[in-house]
Amino acid sequence: MSDQDPQLAAAAEIRARIDTTKPHSARFWNYFVGGKDNYEVDREIGDQIKEIFPGLVDVARTSRQFLGRAVRHLAGEQGVRQFLDIGTGLPTADNTHEVAQRVAPDARIVYVDNDPMVLAHARALLTSTPEGETAYIDADFYEPEEILKTAASTLDLSQPVALMILNTLGHVADYDQARELVSRLMAGLPSGSYLVISDSTATSEGMIAASNAYNESGAVPYYVRSVEEIAGFFEGLELAEPGVVPVTEWRPESEASTVDAYGAVGRKP
Repeated sequence: MSDQDPQLAAAAEIRARIDTTKPHSARFWNYFVGGKDNYEVDREIGDQIKEIFPGLVDVARTSRQFLGRAVRHLAGEQGVRQFLDIGTGLPTADNTHEVAQRVAPDARIVYVDNDPMVLAHARALLTSTPEGETAYIDADFYEPEEILKTAASTLDLSQPVALMILNTLGHVADYDQARELVSRLMAGLPSGSYLVISDSTATSEGMIAASNAYNESGAVPYYVRSVEEIAGFFEGLELAEPGVVPVTEWRPESEASTVDAYGAVGRKP
């Protein structure tokens, strides 16, 4: 057996896990931000939802821009050198490690997802600077302690970490459970760590209709929440200005219209 055989077998196993018969959130989002890692089934529901609520394209793109501003703020102004990005999604331009390492080449980033499509493209997330490091964990959000244990191979969990959970929490149907999972992750990080969340919100009839259409498509459901519920994830943390706001209004670098997605950055005391 050649040295390549195990790699080929692993690649085949990953491909076998990818279901191209139903829409998928990571591929759907990838389509909306202009990526190419999606299938016809994802584009079809994407086009249907564009007709229902064209604003969802703006939500996808401005949420990505929020990620960039939040990471630059943390790496640049706050001196954070470690990032734990959960619900990574498919690689596009300006992934967390690329943004962070432009500011701080020694930054260390761990990506976490359990999606076979993301796993198949994980190599694109591992292009670290020589001074820093990136890693990918194929793990389940519902096992936060295991995530932290594995992340500790790359990150020093005695030092501040920025926990990034962007456009992911809607997959957890039960709000109390979603808050518990976030709390368990933050409990394993030291004082001075940060929580960064952004998510689509039930702040317009269009967004609610788009969410319903997506959930009826056969995809794994994604639930939009109220602004108050998004704010609840930050209970006990010190919110960075301007608090929980539409992602376009969080330290904007240019003018943009308000969207149905809110985000914030909170510091663990």
